[in-house]
Amino acid sequence: MLKITRANFLPIEKSEFPEICERKGVGHPDSVCDAVADACSRALCQYYLSKYNRVYHHNVDKAALVGGTAKPEFGGGLIIQPQYFLIVGRAINQILIECGSESKLEYIPVATICIETQRRELEKIFRNLDLNKDIQFDYAVRPGSIDLTGVFDESHHTEEVPLANDTSFGVGYAPYSDVEKITLEAEYLLNSPQFKDKCKGSGEDIKIMTERIGNKIGITVAAAMVSKYINDADEYLSYTNQIKDSVLDLAAKIIPEKEVTCQVNVADNIEKGIMYLTITGTSAEAGDDGEVGRGNRSNGLITPCRTMSLEAVCGKNPINHVGKIYNITATEMAREIYKRGEGNILEAHVKLLSQIGHPITEPWINSIELVPADNVNFTTIEKIAQEVSQEMLSKEYFIDLRKRLISGKVQVF
Repeated sequence: MLKITRANFLPIEKSEFPEICERKGVGHPDSVCDAVADACSRALCQYYLSKYNRVYHHNVDKAALVGGTAKPEFGGGLIIQPQYFLIVGRAINQILIECGSESKLEYIPVATICIETQRRELEKIFRNLDLNKDIQFDYAVRPGSIDLTGVFDESHHTEEVPLANDTSFGVGYAPYSDVEKITLEAEYLLNSPQFKDKCKGSGEDIKIMTERIGNKIGITVAAAMVSKYINDADEYLSYTNQIKDSVLDLAAKIIPEKEVTCQVNVADNIEKGIMYLTITGTSAEAGDDGEVGRGNRSNGLITPCRTMSLEAVCGKNPINHVGKIYNITATEMAREIYKRGEGNILEAHVKLLSQIGHPITEPWINSIELVPADNVNFTTIEKIAQEVSQEMLSKEYFIDLRKRLISGKVQVF
């Protein structure tokens, strides 16, 4: 059922309440779990497709990163106990192949795929993590239940409309507010190869927390610093000041009309020798743990001032798992509606609700709320939302989204 309504709230930029936004960077333990879980799903999809020209049922969305023990110090330090990474989920690991009058059972190397993917993803994320010494890898992936694999098997052919694997919902909105833009772009900047090359003391475990009251924005950055590049407290402060200055320079470029302040590693007490030092660039080396779904939503942010879903998107299959598909679709729908509004739509908010076993092209509820600009005829923008909804809740869109998800071209955390 499609329902398009005029929103009964102000656009977030005009709201009087304090705005809060957070992003956990790629090296944060929760984000690491998200990245690895989704990479494992993509790797399984690619293997299934290469061998059998279809994707089999799987969900590997329960990864956990168990923190280790470390003693960093200026110029180096000691890893006392390594981190431990465990990927948990369900995946078809045996295929019965019909060969004329005979059948043979083929085995899928799920364990090998998952372990190799874990190593490959962490190698991409961290510059200073020794994969042979600083972390252990494990897996606990088993075959799925008959009822869910049955629903999945009705959905795998590209010429068929997938059937929802669950009664679940997804939400999305557009556009980003200024607070959201600076939160997202600041983490992208600080974890970019270019920044890391010039600020070697900066690790990948970065968290950005941003608040706004009126026109004033405050940014707090928690940045794990890499001890082997830092010889003393003065050098530590030089690196943290470089982080602060880079964030403020970025804010001046992308949100120049806002008054922005930035603080880095506010828990530090230099006089007492308390600093956010790590050996590997992540807090997971010394006790901080991670889990899929505890961090960023599929739009890359944690936004308590917006409608959010608690669904863990990463690691879920891209064929019929609406917990993944509807959150991404709702966000893409909202962005397209806002874009086509060409200034006549200030904000678009989308909520999609599925029913298990029903086609994902036919959500139980398709709720779209629009914030129109002043003096805009609501019927005009309502028509835009209708057109976008019809286009994006189609078999063609979901097949294209599936391909983009498998190739890693869609942001999922």
